[in-house]
Amino acid sequence: MGLLEQCEAVFGSPDLYRVLGVRREASPQEIRRGYHRASLRVHPDRAEPDAKEEATRRFQILGKAYAVLSDAEQRAVYDEQGTVDEEGEALSGERDWREYWRLLFKKITVKDIEDFEKSYKDSEEELADIKAAYVDFEGDMDRIMESVLCADYTDEPRIRKIIEKAIDSGEVPSYQCFVKESKQKTIARKRRAEKEAREAEKTKDELGLGGEDDLKALIQSRNKDRKKEMDDFLAQLEAKYGNNAKKGGKKTAAKKGKK
Repeated sequence: MGLLEQCEAVFGSPDLYRVLGVRREASPQEIRRGYHRASLRVHPDRAEPDAKEEATRRFQILGKAYAVLSDAEQRAVYDEQGTVDEEGEALSGERDWREYWRLLFKKITVKDIEDFEKSYKDSEEELADIKAAYVDFEGDMDRIMESVLCADYTDEPRIRKIIEKAIDSGEVPSYQCFVKESKQKTIARKRRAEKEAREAEKTKDELGLGGEDDLKALIQSRNKDRKKEMDDFLAQLEAKYGNNAKKGGKKTAAKKGKK
């Protein structure tokens, strides 16, 4: 089975860009970040014993997808022809994908994360990434929040304001999936994010965090500081849709955007 067939079987799509969670026009840096983010989710070291084999398989496929898209020549062939060179150096042989990952991503500290996040948030790069994600995913906030770097659920009110401002100014189109998103979907996304935050202790091992602080403590601190902002946001949704829901009886789910 070739790489594209493996991607479809395991991730539900033969599109290497979609598998890594990046747009087709992504820069090499964005592709690298997408690979890092996607591979952390399926890293074998995080898997339960009975799921380690499947996690290893997914991890290896992600490594191959990145190997193709990180090579300028192979990426050009894939973009033009929709094929990959199965006999090429990147995909042939028995590469140790864990060692490949360790060599690619240096060990980082909590301070590294904090410094990068401070420089990235509210930067021109972040604004461009948010607008690009909004257009690429046609207003689907679930996928936008997964795509934007350094974003957690407490950032959603801020990211929504950025998108709304871009819609009002005509920079991006208005998608029904975004403007008519249901309160239930918003709350479900918040709950998923909270669950992921509770599991952050495992992630620190893959990230190689050192020092007295760890990623879990960092996330808990941020969530505590910004919890009120998210609660206020949900309260606004309640005020906006609550009365209509009571009067209207059945609730109509928001239309799904294309994926």
